[in-house]
Amino acid sequence: MSNTIKNQCHTFFYGHHELTAAEEFSAMAEWCKKNNIKHDFYGEGELIQQFEQKVADLLGFEKGLFIVTGTLNQPTVLQLACQQRKLDSVAMHHTAHILKHEHQGYQLQNRFKVLPVGDPFKVWTVEDLKDIKDDIASVLYELPMREIGGQLPTWDELEAIKTYCNQYNIHLHMDGARLWETQPFYSKKYSEISKGFDSVYISLYKGIGGLGGSILVGSEELIDKVSIWAKRQGGNLARRSPYIVSAAMKFDQQLQKMPAYFQRTKEVYKILADYSFIVPNPKYPQTNMLHLYLSISCDQAMQIRNKIAKEYGIYFFHAIHSTPFTNQCFFEWYVGDCLLDIPDENLCHSLSILEKEINSL
Repeated sequence: MSNTIKNQCHTFFYGHHELTAAEEFSAMAEWCKKNNIKHDFYGEGELIQQFEQKVADLLGFEKGLFIVTGTLNQPTVLQLACQQRKLDSVAMHHTAHILKHEHQGYQLQNRFKVLPVGDPFKVWTVEDLKDIKDDIASVLYELPMREIGGQLPTWDELEAIKTYCNQYNIHLHMDGARLWETQPFYSKKYSEISKGFDSVYISLYKGIGGLGGSILVGSEELIDKVSIWAKRQGGNLARRSPYIVSAAMKFDQQLQKMPAYFQRTKEVYKILADYSFIVPNPKYPQTNMLHLYLSISCDQAMQIRNKIAKEYGIYFFHAIHSTPFTNQCFFEWYVGDCLLDIPDENLCHSLSILEKEINSL
């Protein structure tokens, strides 16, 4: 139902313009032909190995490794960090992907124990970490924190966490699924942001727009161990080239766009300030993503979304989320090519339509 309505629309406010499968594969084929790309064989091949190393170099690490999913990627490196330290506890925020979206795989597979850290609605600091009295093998920090609107710690807060983990031999791992989006906020090189972490996971489709897949970077010793464990868990794809091609051909271009996405986010915030019916979180832009709160129920929001989509061809959001309050919900915008290309007057007109429909309830 949702996709049927979406396919009838011409205006979208989140993410990038979607290509059809035929358009995507055609672009990949043309890029492969132009660059004389050959398939890898179980991860051995010029393109994939160069790309793995390119990401590792960009983030300041010895080696990189393609892993087909983040759900395979992150628990594996965290489990190895626990085994190395002969401890079984990993600290992470209440909203970490491992806790919210992976069906408790870490627990059912007896990989490690999770100690939630900090306030569920705020970024956490070194003081929150110090409040944990148990011995910790590893800490996972998500940059930015997607489930609370793309919030980031200050640079000093982040550096304090790095120093503390290094001092107490705690493996500091970054969930960098959206790491590329943090650079405009920090105004630092990616290698500076990653410095002090022992490992970093990045997504090849979030922000980059690849078909899927992820990269883990770390020391050569760590990556070699993870590679073996990824194979043991069924991650040894015979051909990884489709995922690598779809990401590599867009990679540089997408990283160059991040400042423009962030600037557009600032402009969107200024426009939203004129519409009291919709409230952004966080209060000010920290990355090119945000959550938008409405004082209506989820069911009402979906009905209004579908009505506007059918009548105007405008699609405001894909998913809607509830809050602890009965008549409140929120949705997410990732400010990418779609919002970059929409004129301010079109955005204002669309918001006015949404406001009118809400007021008519």
